[in-house]
Amino acid sequence: MQHPDLAQILEKRLAIIADHESRDRDPEAHLQRLFAINDEITSWHESHKNEIDANLEHFLSGASFQKALDYLQSGMRRPCGS
Repeated sequence: MQHPDLAQILEKRLAIIADHESRDRDPEAHLQRLFAINDEITSWHESHKNEIDANLEHFLSGASFQKALDYLQSGMRRPCGS
């Protein structure tokens, strides 16, 4: 897999989103964790722009983080509309 470090960050983002208990217990802290992980993704993107292919650039620029993770894991884009 290319860019396993990015995949790990994207997986961490999904885990934060899925943590409904944390969200329900302290919504503000949960939101701050989401902001922090999104900043981490943005930082990674900015520092690796010259190393990534056009597909990954497209997903990260558009904040399509699930599609970026799927692409990293499979090496292929999903068909349009899926």
